[in-house]
Amino acid sequence: MLELRARIALDHFARAVREGPERECPICGYHGRFSPVRHKPSIWCPGCDSRPRHRLLKLWLEREAEVAPTSRGLHFAAEPGVSDALGDVEEYRTAYLNDRFELRLDLEEMALPDGRFDLIIANHVLEHVNDFKALREISRVLSPGGLAVLTVPLVEGWTETLEGDGWSEEEAKLFATDHTHLRLYGKDFRDRIRAAGLACEEFTAVEPDVSRYGLHRGEKIFLARKNI
Repeated sequence: MLELRARIALDHFARAVREGPERECPICGYHGRFSPVRHKPSIWCPGCDSRPRHRLLKLWLEREAEVAPTSRGLHFAAEPGVSDALGDVEEYRTAYLNDRFELRLDLEEMALPDGRFDLIIANHVLEHVNDFKALREISRVLSPGGLAVLTVPLVEGWTETLEGDGWSEEEAKLFATDHTHLRLYGKDFRDRIRAAGLACEEFTAVEPDVSRYGLHRGEKIFLARKNI
């Protein structure tokens, strides 16, 4: 019976890949079927390699973002498509722990002065680090009125974040979807943002954007602003 169910599931997945709906990518303009990722069909744009959170960020940048030409931006683990969407700003720097980016920075303890940047983007980064330290560092490095654009894997139905406590790689993958994740967030992520001294607003993936652009229903971008 298990083998039968596995074959049925694989056949269903194959049909979803071959016959799934056509999508549109707001980053590169591709129109057609998206590629599968692991167990999820129709997720990855074959034109630019974008995933749903990248396309959602692009929509926010196009529709609601107010990024002044004089802004100074810092982007952690920058994705090329998102970087291009920021347009012309006075300063734009990329950063992470490795040497693939312009600045080699530890998000938990950034070697930067207070108020250095007006815009900080961390797209699915906080689940990999000590977010208590990282959010306070983000708040410190933001200029007054500056904005942090944050996304994390989150279960909206959970009141509290599920924190790893000495998880093995296998346990992290089981409990938090990836062996490098330290937690899987609940809706108390908003409280963590506010505890760092940042106000919190949200931009949510809704229809018809979800179907048109291949987004995850209800996924959110958290917009954390430092008070003036």
